[in-house]
Amino acid sequence: MSSSVTLRQFWAQLAPEGRWLLSTVAVQTLGRGLTLPFTVIYLHEVRGFSLDLAGTLMAFIAVVALLVTGPGGALTDRLGARRVLLASTTCQLVGCAVLAFATTPVVAVVAMAFLGINFGMSWPAFNALIAAVTTGEQRQQYFGINFALVNLGIGVGGIIGGLYADVSQPHTFTVIFLADAASMLVPIALLLGPLRHVTGQHAAPEDDDATSGSYLAILRTPAVIGMTGLTFIAVFLGYGQLEAGFPAFARQVGDVSTGVIGVAFAINTAVIVLLQFLVLRRIAGHRRTRVMLVMCAIWALSYVVLGATGLVPDRFAAVGVLTFMALFALGETMMQPTIPAITNDMAPDHLRGRYNAVNAGAFQAGAIGGPLFAGFVLDRGWATAYVAVLVAGCALIAVLALVVERLVSPAVNGVPDEQVPTADPATGEPAPQARTGRD
Repeated sequence: MSSSVTLRQFWAQLAPEGRWLLSTVAVQTLGRGLTLPFTVIYLHEVRGFSLDLAGTLMAFIAVVALLVTGPGGALTDRLGARRVLLASTTCQLVGCAVLAFATTPVVAVVAMAFLGINFGMSWPAFNALIAAVTTGEQRQQYFGINFALVNLGIGVGGIIGGLYADVSQPHTFTVIFLADAASMLVPIALLLGPLRHVTGQHAAPEDDDATSGSYLAILRTPAVIGMTGLTFIAVFLGYGQLEAGFPAFARQVGDVSTGVIGVAFAINTAVIVLLQFLVLRRIAGHRRTRVMLVMCAIWALSYVVLGATGLVPDRFAAVGVLTFMALFALGETMMQPTIPAITNDMAPDHLRGRYNAVNAGAFQAGAIGGPLFAGFVLDRGWATAYVAVLVAGCALIAVLALVVERLVSPAVNGVPDEQVPTADPATGEPAPQARTGRD
């Protein structure tokens, strides 16, 4: 698939199962958008939980997700992606329904546990299912378009939820959480209907060493080590700051209003939805690791712009905050298609669940560590050091991308026709000739 492929051509070339899976993404995530921005508000202002308890409950989701990611990856390989995704989506439905009526902390903990199970187990299963219905460049295109549709659904859901939910009328929050639960019926219906034959399960080769499928063996693979480190740092510096560091910096240092921050997040969604496919066409056929170098440069520039908001008058600070978010979103459109595509192309079919679980674990760890870092540094007023660390971190991602480039085959890196010396991802030793197939 070349860079000249249009959205219509991509859709026409996609297998029917892929079309079913992609066509309902925005509908599924619209329910998530209804509740995601308002969960803490609901717990604190509607159910009367303290902010400390509400924050702890939100963090509990991430902890549970991290704990179940490993088992989720193994179950995906053993039982198939469809079965695991069906179970995890059901957990999401139950969690949202329970949370809608969570009047006590104990009930809220039960609800958060179900939500955490879904977040931890669905990631490796969903990525493995995508890999089962796509190949090659189409896979990268799919991951990117899926990301844009997820943002579209969450963005629209957030707008609807913001207009409907009212803390003075608790029943409105019950309605949006039940709507979130009901939206899970869409993927469940797909998995039980049109996608019932797509298992995402593959038998191990007859000559496969039983120990090669363990997480310890996978984590000893040089390419996996490189991608795990790259993913962790990218999320630590990216989404970990977007959710915590950016709003805190914009308020405390840039001194902008909450309204400006809200507009910034709207710009983030708009840039991703409007530019994702254009970016996909531009990066098609190029080394994925080089795409990440461009992402690093854009993110570094965005953080410099954010840092400058503390040095200019308020009206210019607002412009800087909005510019930061637009640049950051552009970088996201390069990160989201490349990392999962590399992960799934270098994974053997029968171990794809575990490979995705390792990558998901790195993502979740970065999402946990990023806000902790931001809170610690900004609470002490170290604004300059904060920006300096983020810019330096972008340089570190670039270095890791170049390391990964030497460890994966050209095919895994998105250029199957290129013949360059590479290294065996299992040993790290130089290979006599570049491979053109999957690792």
